[in-house]
Amino acid sequence: MGSVKVTACCRQLFLPHARALALTTKMASSGNIICSLRRNLSSSSRLRSSMPAWVIDEYGNNGVLRFTEDATAPSVNSASEVLIQVHAASLNPLDISMRRGYGSNLLKLRRDPVSLGQNGTEFPIILGRDVSGVVLDCGSGVTHFKPGDEVWAAIPPWKQGSLAEMVNLTEYEVSHKPRSLSHREAASIPYVAATALSALVNAGGLCRNNCTNKRVLITGASGGVGTFSIQLLKAWGAHVTVTCSHNAEGLVRGLGADDVVDYTAGDVATELGLLEKFDVILDNVGGDSEQWALGLLKSWSGAKYVTLVTPFLLNMDSMGLLEGAVHSGLNLHQKAITNMCNGVFYRWGFYAPDGPALDEVSQLVDAGKILPVVEDTFLFSQVPLAFQKVERGHARGKTVVTVAQEEEGTGVTEEEGEASDTPEQVREEVRQAAPKS
Repeated sequence: MGSVKVTACCRQLFLPHARALALTTKMASSGNIICSLRRNLSSSSRLRSSMPAWVIDEYGNNGVLRFTEDATAPSVNSASEVLIQVHAASLNPLDISMRRGYGSNLLKLRRDPVSLGQNGTEFPIILGRDVSGVVLDCGSGVTHFKPGDEVWAAIPPWKQGSLAEMVNLTEYEVSHKPRSLSHREAASIPYVAATALSALVNAGGLCRNNCTNKRVLITGASGGVGTFSIQLLKAWGAHVTVTCSHNAEGLVRGLGADDVVDYTAGDVATELGLLEKFDVILDNVGGDSEQWALGLLKSWSGAKYVTLVTPFLLNMDSMGLLEGAVHSGLNLHQKAITNMCNGVFYRWGFYAPDGPALDEVSQLVDAGKILPVVEDTFLFSQVPLAFQKVERGHARGKTVVTVAQEEEGTGVTEEEGEASDTPEQVREEVRQAAPKS
């Protein structure tokens, strides 16, 4: 990524709420015409302390999702914070895992460091790691953004997410949205971009200056991280080989993949073994793929295997924080040493949000080098349906949720069936969809 390095989540700031701020909202519809009206940021509206959101009050299946109009509204509480009105969000497999409680031990500690050894609760939690929206307010020290700016961001997993009317982030986690994309399209990119960049740059050692003619293999390439990685690597000049099912071949080839191997057609390891060996492997699949993928790397040439399917948080969930961290560290160390003796590097990749990294992604998007890949779009009232869609797997891009209606000419229209709901409409639709007792 040139001079910009994707940093770890430790650079993020974590601050309590102090004061509330008004937000922009849209009002009711008449006939086939829907109008968006912004509320004035009056002194009375600044006292508002609640907002519509989808929350969970416990971990579990889709039934734990709950719509409320009384979620705690975020506010600017420090000089570096930015308050954003959410226009669109998107869902990722991470949201499904977090709904079930994945990483809860570590994330609870990160949300509230004084909770270690205590029985306090982290609920309610708002899910959603992607956001595209408009800046409502900024801290006094914010220099890169101002109210009214269109922005996008990947939200750290310990912060309240984007399935809500507003979200609060630091300036260092936010980036200006690509001018060429609607909010709906933009919301499909930040999480997968942050994950791919962390894996390919931090762990894989790749950047725009050293990718020319590098051979990269991506397993499970038809999902969000895979489709983004294909485009990024091709923009950097790499040769990209991918694995996917037959019905996703047209998609990945259209995004630039040079070689495509159908993992459903036979022995994928044997077919990949017939190809020239690789400089970097990005594994989105995990499981037994690690056993055969490492043998596809070039030996003693600095080749790297990077997996995004790690046991780190699972170990902490099952063993506790200390024992889980120690066990994970020993496991990674053992695998790294073993594979180093065979002439290749073994690495774990992690989701690492970073605003400056998204700045360069935004430039690639506006240059036409990276396109959004949106598979499905849901209304804010249909969040449980969106979760069901993601949970079924076999994604062909991203699943997006529209939270606020976009201005005319910049996004989807009512006729396309993708205009979002007012809080009142959401409440009524949720009530009608609820099972009758």
